[in-house]
Amino acid sequence: QVQLRESGGGLVQAGESLRLSCAASGDIFSVSLMRWYRQPHGKERELVASITSDGVTDYIDSVKGRFTISRDNAKNTLYLQMNSLKPEDSAVYYCALHELTTYWGRGVLVTVHS
Repeated sequence: QVQLRESGGGLVQAGESLRLSCAASGDIFSVSLMRWYRQPHGKERELVASITSDGVTDYIDSVKGRFTISRDNAKNTLYLQMNSLKPEDSAVYYCALHELTTYWGRGVLVTVHS
């Protein structure tokens, strides 16, 4: 059974940085596609960034150059470094592990004030 737990969210000012972490239980983390999603208040959930098991990354255009997704397979942990944050980055951020089943964390709130 896979469980995911996000941490690192909070309230920051525009231009500041946060690093989100996602700790995974189980033994399939290292071979799984991992993603960060976000859901702004009142809007649909959107994909933010992806990283394959061998470290290939992809981002949505609005975060390219500002966010970095990474993983530490030895620690079963996924990260999202978020720099130059903007108010429109405010959302609940979720990590997800994609295998035959998709597993979701409960989410962590990021609020960026202008």
